[in-house]
Amino acid sequence: MTDTKIDSKITVFLADDNLIVREGVRALLALEPDIEVVGVAADYDGLVSGAGETNPQVVITDIRMPPNFQREGIDAAKEVRKQHPGTAIVVLSQYDDPEYVTSLLKEEDASGFGYLLKDRIAEEDQLAQAVREVAAGGSKLDPKIVSALVNPVSKEGDLTKAEEDLLNLIAEGRSIKGIAAAQRSTAAAVSEAVEELFLKIAKEASSGASSALRRLRMLHQAIVEREEQGESLSRLLPGGIADKLRDAGGKVGETERLNVSVVMSDIRGYTTIAEHTDCGVLARLLNAHRAEMNRAIIAAGGTVMQFVGDAVMAVFGAPFPYEDHADKALQAALAMHRYQHAVNQQWASEGLPQFGLGIGITTGDVAAALLGSDERLEYTVVGDTVNLSQRLQQWAEPGETVLSEATYNDLSTPVEAEALPPAMVKGRDTPVAAFKLPDDAWQTAEA
Repeated sequence: MTDTKIDSKITVFLADDNLIVREGVRALLALEPDIEVVGVAADYDGLVSGAGETNPQVVITDIRMPPNFQREGIDAAKEVRKQHPGTAIVVLSQYDDPEYVTSLLKEEDASGFGYLLKDRIAEEDQLAQAVREVAAGGSKLDPKIVSALVNPVSKEGDLTKAEEDLLNLIAEGRSIKGIAAAQRSTAAAVSEAVEELFLKIAKEASSGASSALRRLRMLHQAIVEREEQGESLSRLLPGGIADKLRDAGGKVGETERLNVSVVMSDIRGYTTIAEHTDCGVLARLLNAHRAEMNRAIIAAGGTVMQFVGDAVMAVFGAPFPYEDHADKALQAALAMHRYQHAVNQQWASEGLPQFGLGIGITTGDVAAALLGSDERLEYTVVGDTVNLSQRLQQWAEPGETVLSEATYNDLSTPVEAEALPPAMVKGRDTPVAAFKLPDDAWQTAEA
């Protein structure tokens, strides 16, 4: 018996984030006298740089690797071929999904490429045969992949149009209630349909159906994008708005008519304070003031709509409607006075100027909407109720709160207040009736 002399070996670079799989494949190839593994990697960067340094004839790679476990292996393989034309590629996967194969076949030169299933690479030396085939410029596909490419559509287990539509709504991040509204159905019916849909997809996925795996990837990506979008919206929009947009599927420009109470506060004598205070110190004072106002408003169940200069605007009863918004608005206004008084005491001990607040509260209908563009969004409420709150706060001296007649009448528990003579305000054709609380009301109110 004579030994076969190997004049040259096929050099291979191996990439897989799973150490056991990587070493198992390396061991299989070590049994072949004409194949030599010249390097290994566990992620995208390692594969691209390692292949660049070793210049292998063949790259063997997994599909999903760090950092995102999407399709880093395929993308890295493409980059290697771009930098080193002629490098052969063998993809190892646990999925018999022709989508990945098609992705590689779209290359201008698809020669020298193979796609094998991990659980079958030891059968009949498939892996070694694939390495030799692609190194010579040929191709090698697992028989199951060939079958999937030749017969890409399997009627058994396919989703109906209604199921596809439901899946797309789920992928958009719609809640059960949101989907029910879109389909003019009931939440119970939609919940049952979603459960049946997921069971169907799970059954297909367990059998390795590529269409089911594609749909699961779509849902996963939708979840990731929804969370990222939610984080961005939560930073840019008032509290609760981001959640409502994601759950209800609201769109820019859509309006909603709501009955709310609006709180508007303003710092009395702010212009003079600003004139005589260092701008850096003034910014620090405003920041502390806004933090306390925000705390008071949120604690009472309100939504901070705007901080504009020294003014603060909040709404109660939006974006989520509730009945006792007038009570909540008054509760917040009194807390705003109380919190600012505590801050003023601290500032006084430091020799800093103090802020005295005038607050106006109105109750009535508004139009609530998300307005703006893709670059900038703003949730806002508009209407006479909002404008009137601005006018009424001008009637309040430092430490005082003025209620519109509608707010006063809407309170569940009557409060001691002085009825002001009806008076004209800018922009209105009829006199406005209002009520002013005693200037010590915030001191006697429950904390």
